[in-house]
Amino acid sequence: MTAPTAPTVPSPRTGTGLPGSPDLLRSVFRQHAAGVAVITAQDGGRPVGFTATSLNSVSADPPLLSFTIGTGASSWPAVRDSEYLGVHILGEHQSDLAGLFARSGADRFGPETGWAQGPHGVPVLDGVLAWLVCRVVARVPAGAHRVIIAEAVAGDPAGEGRPLLYHQGRFNALRD
Repeated sequence: MTAPTAPTVPSPRTGTGLPGSPDLLRSVFRQHAAGVAVITAQDGGRPVGFTATSLNSVSADPPLLSFTIGTGASSWPAVRDSEYLGVHILGEHQSDLAGLFARSGADRFGPETGWAQGPHGVPVLDGVLAWLVCRVVARVPAGAHRVIIAEAVAGDPAGEGRPLLYHQGRFNALRD
């Protein structure tokens, strides 16, 4: 038995498509709504962090997740050298915090940022929907980025509210 075949008449929208390129990838992923996370670490006793929309669950057993970071990012040296990292799921009320941690040169852990030292010395942010402290198990080269794979070792899923989303280049709230 053969598998069903797709229609052979191209539609105006599917056609042959555009050639692969950085611009095509960015344009396609603007259509993809993603949850917003902040990744934190210690860098010589100083807290560092950045906003990530590339967070993914990898495995439940063992409890693994992944995210990406550019090797030119200011937080990369801390992520490269840290054994443990914090992963924070932001709520829709935290778009300003997401913007702060996304902005280059910002004082991300200034007086307006509530946080405390968590397990393994990792900075844990206040008021998030959920957080994890994770042990890094792999840093995989991927172009000018690294895919970080980490295992959850502690956390708290009990925050209240709805998730913050990133879509069309902006932070958005979830709509029913």
